[in-house]
Amino acid sequence: MQMNDVQTDNPVLLYDGVCGFCNKGVQMILAHDAGGNLKFAPLQSQYGEAVIARHQLTNIDSVVFVESSAGAERVFIRSNAALQLARYLGGWWKLLLVFYVVPRPVRDFFYDLFAKYRYRFFGKYDSCLLPTPEMRARFLDMA
Repeated sequence: MQMNDVQTDNPVLLYDGVCGFCNKGVQMILAHDAGGNLKFAPLQSQYGEAVIARHQLTNIDSVVFVESSAGAERVFIRSNAALQLARYLGGWWKLLLVFYVVPRPVRDFFYDLFAKYRYRFFGKYDSCLLPTPEMRARFLDMA
């Protein structure tokens, strides 16, 4: 079985594996994911590329939240992905769901603006960072 054929019932966060902000965000999520069910994969991985191809996503370079249920896969991109992540994390993170009242084009405008400058503010790695051995099981594929 190839990695791009892997299916999981757990939610998956696809992230930019070379982005300093994204990598710090993944570390923060690992620390706050009480259930420990969220899986991770870089967009640059075989799994990430397969999800992007399956859903014919274009101009995706930051974050995608993937949910699977009864064999059906749903993807959330840009601000919707961030809000789905807040919903998943629960607790006080759910306070961020108030941003659903802001129209998606407005949310996505600010999301894209931040994404455009994230490398300048948080840096860019030459390759995807490797998780610690303890966290390796939470990652589906590394490029």
